Amino acid sequence: MQDRHAINFPTRRLLLAMATATSVSSPAWAQATPTEVVERFHATLLEIMRNAGSLGVRGRFDRLAPVMQASFDLPAMTRIAIGPAWSNMTPDQQGQLVQAFSEWSISTYANRFNGFSGESFSTAGVTTLRSGDQMVRTALNRVNDAPVQLNYLVRQASAGWRIVDVYLTGTISELASRRAEFTTVLQQGGPDRLIAELRRRAAALMRG
Repeated sequence: MQDRHAINFPTRRLLLAMATATSVSSPAWAQATPTEVVERFHATLLEIMRNAGSLGVRGRFDRLAPVMQASFDLPAMTRIAIGPAWSNMTPDQQGQLVQAFSEWSISTYANRFNGFSGESFSTAGVTTLRSGDQMVRTALNRVNDAPVQLNYLVRQASAGWRIVDVYLTGTISELASRRAEFTTVLQQGGPDRLIAELRRRAAALMRG
């Protein structure tokens, strides 16, 4: 019973975030440049890091959810991470996967950014790719360690510019890593297995 409650917890908050994301994203977010989209997301991360203790993981999830809905194209990211198998799934399976992937993504950030030790974000520049996408180059600056390079692939969507991938250390595509992992799970048990696995992971992260 406790595990089922933990799984449902992010779902309720994600549904609330989806209902309020329009007010968060319009009109300022819809008109934001790729750099502004990334920097507003970073500002939220710093806010939850500074207040991590008082918020707790659930409070951090609540604060992050509407901002990530406005910053990331989570449905597109779900499709990219799953790859060709997406086209063979039913609309219901696709919808559940978008929901589960979104919960897991937001829970990951809520769990990971759990304290503040003087970190800051800086933006190095933007590169326009041949596809028309924008690569926003940034760094997470740490006081007693080397900075971590984070590059964001930002794409024009119907609601404005949205992040569709994050490149860790500047070169490692997060979604490419996810696709290899998801392919294995899909081969083992199909979409239902992947949905259950993403929900399980989100629940574990929300427990802190």
